[in-house]
Amino acid sequence: MAVKIRLARRGRKRMAIYDVVVADARAPRDGRFIEKIGSYNPNTDPASININNDRALQWLLNGAQPTDTVKAMLSYRGVLLKKHLQIGVLKGAITQEEADKKFQAWIEEKETSITGKKDKIAQAREDARKKAHDAEVAKNEARLDAIKKREEEAKAAAEAEAAEAEAPADAPAEGEESEAPAAESNEEKEENKG
Repeated sequence: MAVKIRLARRGRKRMAIYDVVVADARAPRDGRFIEKIGSYNPNTDPASININNDRALQWLLNGAQPTDTVKAMLSYRGVLLKKHLQIGVLKGAITQEEADKKFQAWIEEKETSITGKKDKIAQAREDARKKAHDAEVAKNEARLDAIKKREEEAKAAAEAEAAEAEAPADAPAEGEESEAPAAESNEEKEENKG
């Protein structure tokens, strides 16, 4: 019986979550499996990989073959490195203490790189949020300036209308005086003609 470590899909449409399972190679993708050893969620950033490293290592040492995706995840989690070191211990090339020390050093380095990536992503999100907030504030200030400008223009127009309303009351009196001499001059012109 060929045993594979592979992914079994679950979750809703376009939001897939996968179980990492050990199954017979002849079993269907989402069908019967021997053991569930973890889960994988590609929807988060960075992707969430939860695998029982000890069980995965035990299955690898027993001859289970991982698929390409699972192999990449096991490498990311350090299971393949641990398998490599464990084979070295079984062959007598290194001692168990040396293997554990090498693996612990690798784990610490990996944790710092993962933390750095998470911090970088969080910083990028914060910068994007701040940029959007600044753009929104600038847009709101532009709107307020436009509203104030319209209000000032409306006030100026109202004052001009009020001034025009007062001015025509004064203007006809002046106009009447100016019209009267004009009327006299017309009458004088008619008399002079006749």
